[in-house]
Amino acid sequence: MVILGIESTAHTASVGIVTDQAEVLSLATDMFRPTHGGIHPREAANHHVDVLPGLVAKAIDDAHLRPSEIDAVAFAQGPGLGPCLRAGATVARMLALTWNKPLVPVNHCVAHVEIARVLSGIDDPMLLYASGGNTQVVAYGAGRYRVLGETLDVGIGNFLDKLWISMGGTFPGGPPIEAEALRGSELLSLPYSVHGMDVAFSGMLTATLALRAKGASTPDLAFSVESTAYSMLTEVTERALAHRRRTDVVLGGGVACNERLRGMVKAMAEARGGTSFAPPKSLCVDNGAMIAWTGHLAFQAGLVVPVERSAVQPRQRTDLVPTPWR
Repeated sequence: MVILGIESTAHTASVGIVTDQAEVLSLATDMFRPTHGGIHPREAANHHVDVLPGLVAKAIDDAHLRPSEIDAVAFAQGPGLGPCLRAGATVARMLALTWNKPLVPVNHCVAHVEIARVLSGIDDPMLLYASGGNTQVVAYGAGRYRVLGETLDVGIGNFLDKLWISMGGTFPGGPPIEAEALRGSELLSLPYSVHGMDVAFSGMLTATLALRAKGASTPDLAFSVESTAYSMLTEVTERALAHRRRTDVVLGGGVACNERLRGMVKAMAEARGGTSFAPPKSLCVDNGAMIAWTGHLAFQAGLVVPVERSAVQPRQRTDLVPTPWR
């Protein structure tokens, strides 16, 4: 069985083709990069409309397949930016109708869990999901994935983007902040906002910019931001592990590409006698392969929708989506 998946929740348009053995046959991706400021949903959606047809063609060509050999078309139904989601869903509907293939809706957050789960070989891990719009600690329980903790304001990636842009940089903020942090050495005092199982980043943004106005160096600010923010994420992940009596963690989302975060979570998990796993960075960021793989699981469980009932759901919660394949 071969599934084609379309990802378009935010800045990334991506098409992946995956087998029922989780073999990624192809992955074609194009990221929207604004010239200044952050992501404007309509501009990102226009980008997706422009590039997705070519990405579909490239993915099929790279997989050495014909459309007739694809068994179903999966798409990211939510959560995400409405215009961007609609761009991807429209392409998915067109392909399903043109090729006469089943149409499978996929929750973007669940897709991050499932691609990490199959690649790691860990059957029932805890997920630290750290991306632009989402920051959650997730575990499976009683028929669906449960959110044990999450951000109370902005996602960790959005926080990093806002910070970097406010400091004169351009989107995305995570990679340049990581590069600057490698040159930093002084740990500056920043708000450590952990509220039980939840975290918050807006106070850290304000405090970091205040320190910059007082003359703190960019490397030291970046080092301090990473050390503080990722310690917060590691703490709530460890608390979730203790609560659920688990030992194994997988990471997902674009911010989970960060080597400092990976190292901190790895050290925490190993200190508890467990393991941690982060997918290859191409499958950690938003990508069509994770949509295709989760689409396969959903298709096998009978979660197919007619075109007229395939509306996107920008606010679709991880913990409101049934996962009958578990």
